[in-house]
Amino acid sequence: MSHLSYLEKLLDGFEVEWLPLKDVLVRTKGTKITAGQMKTLHKDGAPLKIFAGGKTVAFVDFKDIPEKDVNRKPSIIVKSRGIIEFEYYEKPFSHKNEMWSYYSDNNAIHIKFIYHFLKLHERHFQGIGSRMQMPQIATPDTDKFLVPIPCPDNPEKSLAIQAEIVRILDAFTAMTAELTAELTAELNMRKKQYNYYREKLLASELPSSKTATLGEVLDMRAGRHIKAKDISAIKNTEHKYICFGGNGSRGFVQAHSHDGDYALIGRQGALCGNVKRATGKFYATEHAVVCTPKEEIDIDWVFHMLTFMNLNQYKSQSAQPGLAVGNLANLAINVPPISVQKKIAKILNKFDTLTTSLQEGLPREIELRQKQYEYYRELLLSFPQFPSSGGVPEGRGGS
Repeated sequence: MSHLSYLEKLLDGFEVEWLPLKDVLVRTKGTKITAGQMKTLHKDGAPLKIFAGGKTVAFVDFKDIPEKDVNRKPSIIVKSRGIIEFEYYEKPFSHKNEMWSYYSDNNAIHIKFIYHFLKLHERHFQGIGSRMQMPQIATPDTDKFLVPIPCPDNPEKSLAIQAEIVRILDAFTAMTAELTAELTAELNMRKKQYNYYREKLLASELPSSKTATLGEVLDMRAGRHIKAKDISAIKNTEHKYICFGGNGSRGFVQAHSHDGDYALIGRQGALCGNVKRATGKFYATEHAVVCTPKEEIDIDWVFHMLTFMNLNQYKSQSAQPGLAVGNLANLAINVPPISVQKKIAKILNKFDTLTTSLQEGLPREIELRQKQYEYYRELLLSFPQFPSSGGVPEGRGGS
């Protein structure tokens, strides 16, 4: 027994029966509702959740949906168009009628056990859907899909095995959710601390401060455009590539070749007004303003000041909103002596470093937990006598 896998120990020699999903669970329909109706009917705090494609949901009152279309049992929701995936839900719900869901009416079948198995094979269904112009699957794709039932001749043993597998996998899911909540709370606290001290140190005029414009303390220049045929030449250099806005690879365009410490301001697009530090060799695009500090100006202090100013509020209201270099250069700020700038920057840098490390570490930690869940899901759901055909994908692995 010591050389057997955990699953083999759990099964302890019992057989596994493979059955079409339609023979294991009960399929249910949704309700006839449009995206516009979902938006109109939505009420925060309403008891009935309506699912649409992707992450689109609405909460409505029970009276808003025909009673026959309300599902009240723990179910697996099949998101069948666009982003194809499975979702488990225990409270009352309904969904758009191009979707469908499954619940169990068999006491020997643990609905969440089937859910984890379907998640393991999510990519299989996504592969089927990708053959269509609009990714989608049909009810036969899930109805005929084979799912494993351990110990089919011993319902009590079967349910115990299913429940144990669910317990283990749910524990990993709960750990991920708990960790995400803790790190998110920590991140929000760090952001509040950084914003508090930035407000305290930069908003008030210090006794030794003087009033100046950005153009008086910074050399401010916009980047330049480069032809698409020259992009490959830039990418073969040792320079870094900085781009704010733009569309795809054409957004990588050459300005002056820079080498040193700078602050960059996004001029157009979604990143309009965003501020970024740049160090070393890089190219800037016409979508960025390169800010070089003049004498007696600390670059780190400049970065925090520019971030604090919320520059996006100064963008033009034209057909293509953006920030003009001349307008930015005329903005007035309070400038303390260089020694004070450095002290302020040192304090804010610490908070910024903590915030950034948490912000970058959060996705990595979530990804790590997800990989742990997927590893154990593969281990626990890779049953013996796995069919090579008949509705089960040859290549396993899911989301």
